[in-house]
Amino acid sequence: MSAGLSLTSYDAVSPPRYVGLRNFDAVFADPLFHTSLWNSLFFIALAVPLRVGGALALALLLERPRRGNGFYRASVYVPTVVPDVAYALIWLWILNPLYGPLNIVLSAVGFSPPAWLVEPDTAKLGFVLMSLFQIGEGFVILLAGLQDVPREYHEAAEVDGASTYQRFRHITLPLLVPWLLLLTFRDIVLSFQYTFAPSYLMTGGDPYYSTLFLPLLIYEEAFDRFNFGTGSAMMLLMFLATVALVAALYYLMRHRLRAAEEI
Repeated sequence: MSAGLSLTSYDAVSPPRYVGLRNFDAVFADPLFHTSLWNSLFFIALAVPLRVGGALALALLLERPRRGNGFYRASVYVPTVVPDVAYALIWLWILNPLYGPLNIVLSAVGFSPPAWLVEPDTAKLGFVLMSLFQIGEGFVILLAGLQDVPREYHEAAEVDGASTYQRFRHITLPLLVPWLLLLTFRDIVLSFQYTFAPSYLMTGGDPYYSTLFLPLLIYEEAFDRFNFGTGSAMMLLMFLATVALVAALYYLMRHRLRAAEEI
């Protein structure tokens, strides 16, 4: 339905009127679309590797049964189930430049705290930071992947004198590649959508459009300006950008894996 609406002029009051590709021409000519696309790609480029790496580090840390592991694992997962609105409001308080706890702690240890959501240079970094605490699903996926690695491989490598890093590099990591790829593809898809609630509730796309991400621009175009045809065109382009990123990463990783197998 959205693909069909992207070819029409539709305001939810009058009947849709076919306009062909004019909506796409208007989108490509809109500087806000380019700004929001850049902001979304910037967020993905930073957040996805950090989220996947953080989930992997915590899964490795909490893999083996030890006292208190159940509590620590639950602590990692709990932020993931916090509703988006509540989570955004919590971080609006945490990142407050005057009385937010994060800046209070940074000042106490001798750092000069940034203004976070007030300055364009740090606003997007604040969004990346808050996304790093909602990695519970990735943590569970990688924890399951680690449990799937046969212990016999590690025991044999340990007998042969392999160090902890060598066992991770040559045994654990190669066997986790399918899990890491699955998690990376999933995070790319979700990262395009993740920014809507924080940008809508915390900044409204400000300061100076530095937190205007594609989902917020699509929402404003469709439901504030009632340009459902243009909003649908933007959404279709966002979908195509997601597919392109996932496909590019897939072919890149497949090529590297084939090269590694040949070696």
